[in-house]
Amino acid sequence: MGTKTWNVQVTIEEQGDDTLADAMLSLDNKMEMRGHGESRRNPIDESEPRIGDELATARALSDLAHQLLAAAATEIESKTQVPATSLRL
Repeated sequence: MGTKTWNVQVTIEEQGDDTLADAMLSLDNKMEMRGHGESRRNPIDESEPRIGDELATARALSDLAHQLLAAAATEIESKTQVPATSLRL
């Protein structure tokens, strides 16, 4: 079995007090999956853009991880006809 490389590209966009992140996973078979995340700075907090970037990115990657688990569970269930309950979140 060989080595596989999956690449994730994260794009971050700031819009005022909001930060949006889009995490795109490119798979070997040219399929793509996207996760999305947001963060919003409380107007009374000091501006620290990196914190917003980190939160939005973490949420986008978490969304992507949940999608991967759901996809794996669906594929397992289609092959085994048994619910993959331990993979469902």
